[in-house]
Amino acid sequence: MSSLTVSALQLPTLGMQATKLDFYLRSAYNRGVKLILFGEYVLNHFFKELSVMPKKMVKEQTQKHIESLKKGAIQYDMVFIVPIILLDGDKYIKSIAKITPKSISYYEQQILIPYEHWNEKEFFSNKIEPLKSPMIFKLNGFKIMIMGGFELHFDKFWQMVTDKKVDLVLLPTASTFDSHNRWREIIKTKAFLHSCYILRANRVGEFIENGIKWKFYGDSMLVEPSGEIYMMLEDRESMLIETITKDKIKEHKRLWGFEKELRAREKLL
Repeated sequence: MSSLTVSALQLPTLGMQATKLDFYLRSAYNRGVKLILFGEYVLNHFFKELSVMPKKMVKEQTQKHIESLKKGAIQYDMVFIVPIILLDGDKYIKSIAKITPKSISYYEQQILIPYEHWNEKEFFSNKIEPLKSPMIFKLNGFKIMIMGGFELHFDKFWQMVTDKKVDLVLLPTASTFDSHNRWREIIKTKAFLHSCYILRANRVGEFIENGIKWKFYGDSMLVEPSGEIYMMLEDRESMLIETITKDKIKEHKRLWGFEKELRAREKLL
């Protein structure tokens, strides 16, 4: 039976701190974890805070954490998936890094939040171009896709999950306000319809703007292909560790036959 032990790390912004990370990495290693997913704005500050920070400080913050995690990947033989802010000259790029013992690669988020109260699209300089596949890689026989949190809402990405036979979708987020139930239901539904596991890591902590408190509420979770929440964290700093199996994916596909019905019709084209 193919299996993979994964972790979602639920933290507030760490700033330049590394001590706390060391504790969690050791704990994960001792429990056989091979992949750790971080929430958004954990290694860097929330984007609304970045506007009042020197760009040099942000760049140093990014470099320090990347170097630290590279050492951790080698020491513990793990893969880290971590949202990170890159600088292209004086422009900010919202990215997700995949850090392994042998390499570092980046996925530039393709669709950013465009709303008046939360306008990442305006703040960051990510390219606007035709959609392409998010980063996909293999680990322990599992095909894994990294999807930006806001990208969850667009069916085009989920069609890629089906077309590319993805087993596990990694979803780093920074969700706040009263969106708990909406996120839970969307994630459960997507896992069920696309016959995959979804691992979500949502940050915790607070941001205050004009007297309004933005509470990042956690709810990091692992959802099975059945659409059931296998494990979910609460609203405190913590770490989720669970083992996923290929058998559950295969059984769900056998029972519901979504892909089988699509393939039968594709042959008629």
